[in-house]
Amino acid sequence: MSKIAFIFPGQGAQYCGMGQDFYEKTAIGKEVFDKASELLGFSVPELCFEKNDRLDITEYTQAAMVTTSIAMMRVLEAEKGIKPSVAAGLSLGEYCALAASGVMSDEDAIKTVRQRGILMQEAVPLGLGAMSAILSLDAAEIEEVLSDMEGVQIANYNCPGQIVISGKKEMVEKANEKLLSAGAKRAIMLNVSGPFHSEMLRGAGEKLGEVLDKVDINEPVIPYVPNVTAQYVTEKEAVKDLLKKQVSSSVRWQQSVETMLADGVDTFIEIGPGKTLAGFIKKIKRDVTVLNIEKLEDLEKLSDL
Repeated sequence: MSKIAFIFPGQGAQYCGMGQDFYEKTAIGKEVFDKASELLGFSVPELCFEKNDRLDITEYTQAAMVTTSIAMMRVLEAEKGIKPSVAAGLSLGEYCALAASGVMSDEDAIKTVRQRGILMQEAVPLGLGAMSAILSLDAAEIEEVLSDMEGVQIANYNCPGQIVISGKKEMVEKANEKLLSAGAKRAIMLNVSGPFHSEMLRGAGEKLGEVLDKVDINEPVIPYVPNVTAQYVTEKEAVKDLLKKQVSSSVRWQQSVETMLADGVDTFIEIGPGKTLAGFIKKIKRDVTVLNIEKLEDLEKLSDL
């Protein structure tokens, strides 16, 4: 019998229009989107399904992404009866994992991530921060190059050969040059609205802690793997501090996947727009089952589980 992990993507997926069939063709999906609109005070279906500039701004991206992934998950659970053994999400996707594990209600996950997005957007004026993807250079070598540079750090350990750095724009650009000289094949500046998962967002994390003080946290029904430690969380006491730190800490995605693999997970179901996490996992371990759910018809992939 398969040991299943639900995994959820973060910002960067191409998702305008994604989830529309879940909204239009399922009562459960529609309920999630409509509840999100009620909670947030604007039309989430309009945000998600109609082309607009707001989807590039993190305060809107985060709410759109989490709502879409949660709607897909709830339909999947209802129609296929599949329950995971563990959940994890990359960056803002961790809030979907919290909903999947029962730690946070769907409503609180959506409301909290909206506040998270606003705080992150306000933390650093546009243009002062940047992020860059470093390809085909070992993580230890990147860590060594960055060790004597202030204002830039590793933001994401995605998979072997793909590390993202983040921080002050001029320092990220300098780091790119040094890392290319050290052997990186490419250093690609990312189209993002802030230096996510860097020390520049520490203040946003502190303010998020105040938001989290008002959120009910439950004991996990299933464990989840947080970005900060990449180790199973089975008790609720650790959750709020981990979420506060997550805003300015490295996302240890590769390490999170390795933790789940070591626990016997052999099937990963990526729920949400895009196939980014599926690609990462195949670079971490090729011989595991990885499925992605982004259209209603994709649920048929799960018939044999």
